Amino acid sequence: MKNNKITSREENFADWYTDVVSASRLARYSNVKGCVILEPNGCALWDNIVENMDKLFKETGHKNVKLPMFIPEGLLNKESELVNGFAPEVAWVTQGGSKTLEERLCVRPTSETLFSDYYSEIVKSYKDLPIKYNQWCSVVRWEKETRPFLRSREFFWQEGHTVHATSEEAEKETRDMLNVYKKFFEEYLAVPVVCGKKTEKEKFAGAEYTLTIEALMHNGICLQSGTSHYFGQKFSKAYDIKFLNKNNEYEYCYQTSWGTSNRMIGALIMVHGDDRGLVLPPKIAPTKVAIIPIGNDENVINTTNMIESLLKENNISYYTDNTDKTPGFKFAEAEVNGIPVRIEIGKRDLENNQITFVRRDTSEKITINLNENVLDKLNELFNEIQNNLFENAKERMNSLTFTASNLTEVENILNTHPGFIKAPWCGNLDCELKMKEIKGCKSRCILENEEVHDEKCVVCGDKAKHIVMWGIQY
Repeated sequence: MKNNKITSREENFADWYTDVVSASRLARYSNVKGCVILEPNGCALWDNIVENMDKLFKETGHKNVKLPMFIPEGLLNKESELVNGFAPEVAWVTQGGSKTLEERLCVRPTSETLFSDYYSEIVKSYKDLPIKYNQWCSVVRWEKETRPFLRSREFFWQEGHTVHATSEEAEKETRDMLNVYKKFFEEYLAVPVVCGKKTEKEKFAGAEYTLTIEALMHNGICLQSGTSHYFGQKFSKAYDIKFLNKNNEYEYCYQTSWGTSNRMIGALIMVHGDDRGLVLPPKIAPTKVAIIPIGNDENVINTTNMIESLLKENNISYYTDNTDKTPGFKFAEAEVNGIPVRIEIGKRDLENNQITFVRRDTSEKITINLNENVLDKLNELFNEIQNNLFENAKERMNSLTFTASNLTEVENILNTHPGFIKAPWCGNLDCELKMKEIKGCKSRCILENEEVHDEKCVVCGDKAKHIVMWGIQY
């Protein structure tokens, strides 16, 4: 940060983002090039994301496992599409101690190979299926340009890998997990998303097809936020994953994988944050309430203790700022860290049997009479904040979603203000690449619920096959 202040979001979005990450103590750059340190606030936020998302996975019948971080080169090479897709980003271990390894070890960029090798050993019969496993871990991809939570050489994520007896069951899993991601982003992170299918060029290496959720940041740049892949039998044939079916015949399994990463934190910052720092939705905020006693009057102390007990009894996370900092400094600290509700307890208010709630999202001050049900008022406020953040983000996304029918319109939109661009496409790769020449604009997803009628391709003017959402990405 410059002079301990956060750069204005409208003045310089990139600097603003970096300042918010630093000021809210989410992360800082490390002396390991391309890698960051998750500081306590960032770690607490990620832990809360993991806890809540993991519950959704378990509700849908998934179990957690832990696989090695190293992949032998020979094992990785069994699926050529995956190897070619990740080759530029793979980190290799060539020496162990003082000895050169007989076979190089890849530091996992993703774990399809390890899971497939594992499944080839444990899957025997249709009675074993489906197997629905998930792994929370870190992966390494040798990125050239890095930014905290958006792109780093090591990052945290979850990767689900499932095995099924039929294509229908595997494709249902692929769709179901995309819907879990959509639910989590919209109901927990309060971030609206667009769903669809990736083009052949943009799909995951080795997948039959990839489904995606795409979010739009405040500055109109797109963020791929979660992907779900249907593999069919590609990996099962490469890794010999067979099962004995009900007819007592051997058959190759059908597989899926799906993943999201700590770039969710980047989305939270860039969708909800403001010039005072983080703004966190109550459902995902590690600390939901900041209690600020003003003065050390006996009544202030007693009321603070009473509010603390109330929150503790109802499992509402909070902290009480009893430091000798000024009230103004304490308020600013709660704001920069995105605490959804600040409770101010001062002598003057207590003379009228009142305390003050302050909303982080709107800065609105609400006087609460202590004779009222304080807990009900607080929970009502949490719901209002959660809904308000989502509705504001959705309104912003809609205002930055444009339509285009030719390249001139695409260029005008991107030069004026980037955003989602809905435009028809003929399905030709050359046209997709031509779009990329305009400020790096890429296909985000094919909109599956949008029917094509007489539309013409935005690039070549031929008959369109798909309606596609396009945009500039992080």
